Amino acid sequence: MDCMELQKVSMRCDDESNSGDSTEDGYCKDIDSEKVTISSNYVDEEDAESQKFLTNGLSGKKKLEEYTEEHHPGTTSFGMSVFNLSNAIMGSGILGLSYAMANTGIILFIILLVGVAILSLYSVHLLLKTAKEGGSLIYEKLGERAFGWPGKIAAFVSITMQNIGAMSSYLFIIKYELPEVMRTFLGLEENTGEWYLNGNYLVIFVSIGIILPLSLLKNLGYLGYTSGFSLSCMVFFVSVVIYKKTQIPCPLPLLDHNIGNSTSNSTYHLYPYVIQNNTHSSEMNFMMDYTQAAGLNEHKDRNPNSGVEYEAHTDDKCQPKYFVFNSQTAYAIPILAFAFVCHPEVLPIYSELKSRSRKKMQNVSNVSIAAMLAMYLFSALFGYLTFYGEVKDELLHTYTKVYTFDTLLLCVRLAVLVAVTLTVPIVLFPIRTSITTLIFPGRPFSLLRHFLIALILLALNNTLVIFVPTIKDIFGFIGASAATMLIFILPAAFYLRIVKKEPLRSPQKIGALIFLIVGIIFMIGSMSLIISDWVHNPPSSKRH
Repeated sequence: MDCMELQKVSMRCDDESNSGDSTEDGYCKDIDSEKVTISSNYVDEEDAESQKFLTNGLSGKKKLEEYTEEHHPGTTSFGMSVFNLSNAIMGSGILGLSYAMANTGIILFIILLVGVAILSLYSVHLLLKTAKEGGSLIYEKLGERAFGWPGKIAAFVSITMQNIGAMSSYLFIIKYELPEVMRTFLGLEENTGEWYLNGNYLVIFVSIGIILPLSLLKNLGYLGYTSGFSLSCMVFFVSVVIYKKTQIPCPLPLLDHNIGNSTSNSTYHLYPYVIQNNTHSSEMNFMMDYTQAAGLNEHKDRNPNSGVEYEAHTDDKCQPKYFVFNSQTAYAIPILAFAFVCHPEVLPIYSELKSRSRKKMQNVSNVSIAAMLAMYLFSALFGYLTFYGEVKDELLHTYTKVYTFDTLLLCVRLAVLVAVTLTVPIVLFPIRTSITTLIFPGRPFSLLRHFLIALILLALNNTLVIFVPTIKDIFGFIGASAATMLIFILPAAFYLRIVKKEPLRSPQKIGALIFLIVGIIFMIGSMSLIISDWVHNPPSSKRH
């Protein structure tokens, strides 16, 4: 018996009960029993307090179909949920963690990274507990029940701006990296201007051909397979970073970039030609022009066995630093702070988790954040120990200091492209849910609406990426504020407002209050740093 039929029979039984007619009393008791059984399917089975998840803040006259609309039984397995949440956490930011370590030092970096991971887990804990107490799995509805219309709008704006900023950053990588990868595969020494080497066209084709079809899936759980493949690409990236540490010496061999740099004005370089390596005794294929390198008027050391010329070795050039404080240290902290932003995806993934419970979703978060913590740490550590102070703010670009062309690194670039492409649909889902909740509340699922919202969002992001050259600076500012809202401020504020059973002076409430204050301070600090950087380096003076 479906929910509509059950409701009709239940209403008829209530009428008969009120009129004193008991001719179908036994039948109505059976219906009531079945009604309780169906309702219990939506209750957290592993948590004794989960009954409030469906009843807290809801009137007794609320229709059963309204329950099932938001609290439908989940169908996504634990493993697929871990893949989806891990993919939501893992972003292009992993490419900048080695630079962050170079500007904080190994020990300080590890302390900050582990600290942010713990704070992120605590934030997820607050969000899940608030969702249960508030009786909703939708961020905007929690905001509405906490602070009314302003809370709903705050959640909507934060999720939308944070995820649009993330989508734009991923599409930027596709726009600038994919043409260079294709040029290298085609064996072209320079961009000859064909349409298939134009990043604007390529980002549109990828959006329509790959991202849009994946975004049309009704449930987020179906993306578990693509998320798993995306994560495998990033595991490959981390593995190559570890492997290259064993292949590249310190100090770095000198490489003349004059030829390579003349092929492109973009900061994204993939050099498609090979400079003959005349060194036979070295196992490393640096593919350098040693004749030109020998003409450089710089201090050099020579390895008599290989003939390779190295930069002069200083006492600390190849020594790891454990604590670093410089002008760039303050900029490294936001990179770490936002490395675990996944909160817009937590509740959608929770809503589709099979046999869901708060404890089970917390375990999904624990596994996902722990796995990403390990990947972040390995990539940052081995990338830093390869280049030390010479590491650039984008790790893959740093390898051009040594290689003009390397097949393995080219495969890594392609893997990173695949990973960010498959991450975009995961990021798009919460935005569409927010828009649907705000503009079309209570409407049944519509495939046409589902498609149109995804198409409009992708069209908007592609337009920004193609026509606004400083979009990354703009959304860096918006993302800093929105990400802080999602990680710190909103979960803590909603928790303090919605969870009534704990006294204000309880450790839980005090912890949430401290968390809220830290978030406010962090948001002000991050935004101040970005504004200061804009003042000294205006976005109009930056090029991609």
